[in-house]
Amino acid sequence: MTSLLKTLENEQATVALGQQIAQWMVPPLTLYLTGDLGAGKTTFSRGIIQSLGHKGAVKSPTYTLVEPYEFDDMDVFHFDLYRLSDPEELEFMGIRDYFTNNSICLVEWPNNGHGLLPEADIHLHLRYKESQRQVELIALTPAGQAIIDKLK
Repeated sequence: MTSLLKTLENEQATVALGQQIAQWMVPPLTLYLTGDLGAGKTTFSRGIIQSLGHKGAVKSPTYTLVEPYEFDDMDVFHFDLYRLSDPEELEFMGIRDYFTNNSICLVEWPNNGHGLLPEADIHLHLRYKESQRQVELIALTPAGQAIIDKLK
């Protein structure tokens, strides 16, 4: 599998990348989003979720762990596992029920759920690069590879 490196000039470029990727997303699909606090994980997720048709705000599910978005042809689950103290907490919330053949799952801080999450199709890592952001997208499955190929 391959990776792709892109520079994002500002918040709008981060949203636009999410919008671009959303047009090629087909369930089931899992994206892992990693990077420092404030690097743009939720901003990127907002681009995807609003592009798929959500009209309201997209907030970080830091305290609720997951925010569901229902669409006609799929469900999108936005996870933020930053405050997760023990991966076993995911078992209590029925984590396996979210990863279905009809769902797209965006998982921020996936390392905090290690061992209980399915493998990602794409691992997206955001990092600061001076006043901009740099994003690395790594394809981990053929479905992820197909999306990255379209971004090139």
